[in-house]
Formats: sequence, C-alpha cells, structure tokens
Amino acid sequence: MKKIILSTACAVLAFGMDTIPAEKREFSASKFVPDISLIIDAGYVQRSKKDDEVAHLELDGVAHGLLGSHSHGEHEHSTYNASNGFNLNYAELVLSSSVDPFFEMNGVFHYSEGGVEIEEAYITSTALDYGVRARVGKFNSNFGYLNEQHHHYWDFNDMPLVYESFLGMHGINEKGLQLQYTAPTDLYFMIGIEALQGENEQMFGNSTIGNVEDPIAKGRDGATLYVAYAKTAFDIGNTAFLTGLSYADGISRIDHSADEEPHVFVGDSTLYGFDFTAKHNFDSYSFFKLQTEVLYRDMDGDLIKLDQNLAVVARPKLTKEQAGAYIQAIYAPNRSWAAGVRYDTIFKNDVVANGINSNKKEGLDKYSVMAEYKTSEFARFRLQYNHNNALVNEDGKRVNLDSLIFSANIAIGAHGAHAF
Repeated sequence: MKKIILSTACAVLAFGMDTIPAEKREFSASKFVPDISLIIDAGYVQRSKKDDEVAHLELDGVAHGLLGSHSHGEHEHSTYNASNGFNLNYAELVLSSSVDPFFEMNGVFHYSEGGVEIEEAYITSTALDYGVRARVGKFNSNFGYLNEQHHHYWDFNDMPLVYESFLGMHGINEKGLQLQYTAPTDLYFMIGIEALQGENEQMFGNSTIGNVEDPIAKGRDGATLYVAYAKTAFDIGNTAFLTGLSYADGISRIDHSADEEPHVFVGDSTLYGFDFTAKHNFDSYSFFKLQTEVLYRDMDGDLIKLDQNLAVVARPKLTKEQAGAYIQAIYAPNRSWAAGVRYDTIFKNDVVANGINSNKKEGLDKYSVMAEYKTSEFARFRLQYNHNNALVNEDGKRVNLDSLIFSANIAIGAHGAHAF
C-alpha cells in the first residue's frame, strides 16, 4: 500500500500538468499578493482544582497530561487555557496565495510564549483533472470531521475528550502527502489517502527513544502512518448532511521516559472513525447544528518499564482496545449569538498486560455548555463551563473537575473560508 500511494500521486501530478493547454499556463506576477491574517486567542480560566493538582490528573489507562503543561521526551507541551487565571494561548499567522496556475500555498504559524511552531505549511494542486487533488507538506489530516479544523473554528474552547486523549491536542497533524478524488456526481462523494511521517504525541510515533547506539526503542525511517477515508454529503431542503468513515494505521513509539514513573510504549496502532454532521439553516445567519464522532483504537505492543536511570526493568505485552465519542448541538438565533452543549465519553477501556485485564475505569464522562457573542466575523467572545468526572488522581481515585473558561478570539486580515 505504501508504494502504491507514493507512485500513484507522482503519476497523477505529472499527467495532470501535461494536459493543461499552454495558454492557461500564463501567470501574472502582479497578482501574487498573498492573503495575510493574524488571529489572537486568549482566555481566563477558573478551575475547582489548583494547577499543580490538575497537572497530575489523567484518564485511567488512556492518557495523561491533558491539562496544564507536560513533557513527551525532550518536548514540552502546554494545552490551551492551561492555567488558572489569564492565558495567552497563541497568535496565529496565516499566509496563503496562488503560486501559479498549478499550485496554491498555505502557511499557518503558531506563536506562543514558549516559541514558534509551524502548524501547517503545504502546497495544493489546482490543475489536476478528473476530480483529483494532491497536497504535500505539513497539514491537518482529513481523518474524521474535527481533525482538519483549527482551534479558532471549534465550537468549544477545548477539543473533545476522545480526540485529545487518543491523538493529543493537535490531532493528526503531520508531514506527508495527501491524494483525494471527488466523484463527478450530483451526490458529493470523496475518497482520500494519506502517507504521513507518523509523529503523533499520543498514539503514533517513529523516533528512536534513548541512546542511538543502545536504544530503549529503535525507531523507523520514512513514512510510518497511513490514513484513508470516504466522505459523502447531501441536502434535504434547508438541511445539509455530511458523514464519513476514516481509518489510520501506523507504528507507535510513545515516549514517557521523563515521567515520574518512566515508561515507553512500542508497537502498532490502528484508529477507526465515524462522523456525522447535520446543519439546518433557518436563514442566512440562524442555524441548528448537530455533530458527533465515534473513535475506536487498537494498540498492540510492549510496555517498557524503566527505572530512574532509564534502565529496563520489565517489558510486558500490552494491548489497548478503547473507544469514545462526543455529541454536540449548537443553536445560533442570529449572526451575533450562539449557544451549545456537548457530551464526551470514553465508553470502552480494555487494557490487557501479559494476558491480564487491568480493569481500567470505563464510563469516563465530561459535560460542557457554552454561550458566545460575536461583534463581527472577526471577533468572538465565549463563556464555557465544563464538568469533568473522567479524570483520576495518582491514587487511581475518580476526581470531579469543574472549569469556567472565558475566551476571546480576535482576527485581522484576510482569512480563507472554512469547510462545512
């Protein structure tokens, strides 16, 4: 499958360019004026637990470091609205433009107090025939529905529990190649495949862990994560429907060697997804939107337990079969106001070590409500309340966490339209 994806993409690119008439290849340099926008996201947070306590909470057998700052190997991560009090989440700089009749280019750069990150930087074909589109660079995968969207487009301040716990705050955001085909039919139907490097912080990974000469876990070069999906959409009156199935498969090198109880996971992982969205428009600005996704993951490999000197003390076989979902509803009575509710759950949590079920907690739930006001399409203010009873402390006891988040998201400049 790996060689097929790469060779097919190269062949399609070459064939598509050869079929473009010479008169359409003219390009005016005077039209090369990129769209530039800057988005600032900030918030004020009040939680029922102190920051030091929140940072040690985790989803039993699923993930930890979902709130506050945490490390993965040599990398330090902070979630959005990480601390009680004021938070400057990011300043996002976006540049996009046509390159010539063949390509468009986009760059998304995240500036934070911790540094600068290339969120996305990719080139997209614009001249391929037969409904084919190619993309190369670093980009958000089209896996599922929410994964492709940037934070400022989310309907809530935080990512759904199942997404963040399975894939991390950035989801599947990778370097690689994407190839999509849209069928020439009245009913929208699109299929896509992606060959990605595979560097996800929570589920996938291909880097060597430890000393290169005598590693804890040996990595693998090249693309190690492969994604495929099929999506369809249709309208019934003023209601639009979008649904899809997604699949991701790759190797896992998950580095928790810097934790208080250092460990590393080495194995293979598969993620399955189903998404469904329905949006009914009452008029140009008033709408009701229902959105849900279900994710199921299967991880199979070795859990390498380490001592404080990073020496291997045990290597039990480990499998994880876990599933979760979210469902949310948004109502906007006009162009200025909107309100929504969301329910998150991890409903399957089977963790088996050396053939013995660890009996991890299930029914991990979170409830959220939000209200937002927009002064224009460039300025949004949102108040959100979360009640989270999915987390456990270091003693394995369930902890209820209540959070109140007030956020401001302000944009200037020209920004491309978002997909439905």
